[in-house]
Amino acid sequence: MNETAVIRKINAAARQRVKADEAKREATDFLRTYCREARKGGLPIARIAAEAGLSRQGVYDLLAERRSS
Repeated sequence: MNETAVIRKINAAARQRVKADEAKREATDFLRTYCREARKGGLPIARIAAEAGLSRQGVYDLLAERRSS
């Protein structure tokens, strides 16, 4: 592969990574919102953790974080 082709591939991969990072931030924000709603609704942390695929500590950490901007 020549230098130009490699640079294009690197640029494309970098753009894809930026999009993936943004998608992860957005999904985390949605998960945080719904976990907060679940807590307000009285669901136990253990149940929220099980449904979210997180540890209980992970849920506590998620709930303690501020929403990303």
